[in-house]
Amino acid sequence: MLLKVGFIAALMACCVLLSCAVEQKKRGSEELQSHKKNTDSDIKVKRNYITANDRRPEAATLRKKVIKAAKTRVATGLRGDISCTRLAGICQPNRYICQGRYLKDKCSGARTRQCCMPVGAWSVLCASHHNNRVRACDTHGCGAFNSERVNSLHKAVDLVCDDYGIINAPFTGSLAGPVSRKDPSGNQYDGVKLLNDVHCVKIFNIRPHRYSGPVARGEALGYLLPLQERFSGITSHLELQMCDGADPSPFI
Repeated sequence: MLLKVGFIAALMACCVLLSCAVEQKKRGSEELQSHKKNTDSDIKVKRNYITANDRRPEAATLRKKVIKAAKTRVATGLRGDISCTRLAGICQPNRYICQGRYLKDKCSGARTRQCCMPVGAWSVLCASHHNNRVRACDTHGCGAFNSERVNSLHKAVDLVCDDYGIINAPFTGSLAGPVSRKDPSGNQYDGVKLLNDVHCVKIFNIRPHRYSGPVARGEALGYLLPLQERFSGITSHLELQMCDGADPSPFI
């Protein structure tokens, strides 16, 4: 009987010990898994942090480069267009219609981007008039460009003005000395040359205040010499001639 009781007690003790061992092993496994998850989470967070920190400066640097390049292009474009804008022109592709005429090498960018000089880009030459009015035909001829003259064509434009009227500079530039010419009849016409980086003109039938030095657009150059004394009934006018013989009509 005692032997049987002792065997049962030993068996119960073994079951208790086995249960404790199983419980201990289970707790250890859970703690190991929890520790592994926490470690993986920390590693993932660190990786995300490093990746974010690595990309953030790169993105910021790229944005700065783009902004700087854009500002450089704008600044370069503005500086390159100054040669056109200071002449009251507009830089645009030459496939667009220009009411005046295009000037080359005055704009930044492609060669097809040129300076459009609008009609009436020059100011009024005769101070007593509101516009540059071309002399119509009278008994002594016509004042338009390429009008027929004795054995030649008129390679200038006559602008109506009153005798002794003040003549203003049509554009900003510099005076480059006196000029004179004679017609087939031997009549001499005196005047002055005015030029800048783009334009060069000779203005006849005027008495300049001076023959050299800089002048601003609209500044008085001198006064119109009277023509009635030599040509009775003629329309008083100044004669505007481009230095290269081109037609100045688009600018006046």
